[in-house]
Amino acid sequence: MLTGKQKRFLRSKANKYKANFQVGKEGVSRQQVFAILDYLEKHELMKVSVLKNCLEDINDIATEIEKYNIEVVQVIGRVLVLYKESNEHKTIELP
Repeated sequence: MLTGKQKRFLRSKANKYKANFQVGKEGVSRQQVFAILDYLEKHELMKVSVLKNCLEDINDIATEIEKYNIEVVQVIGRVLVLYKESNEHKTIELP
């Protein structure tokens, strides 16, 4: 669980990022979650864009992603900011 200070730090770092993944009409599939996990293992921080034609609520998507021990740092509009500490490629040092 991230503290408020850590979430603010990660939000400031993610501010310059563009969305790396998109969630479409079908919602989040297991293959997408595994692709997100692979990306987070290398980069630790990412943005996911939820398209307007997605039938699932963005908060339901965030809850589904959290089941895989991925921290949802921020939900703003239709964008999720995700963080997971990497075991091998640790690049972000949390305060």
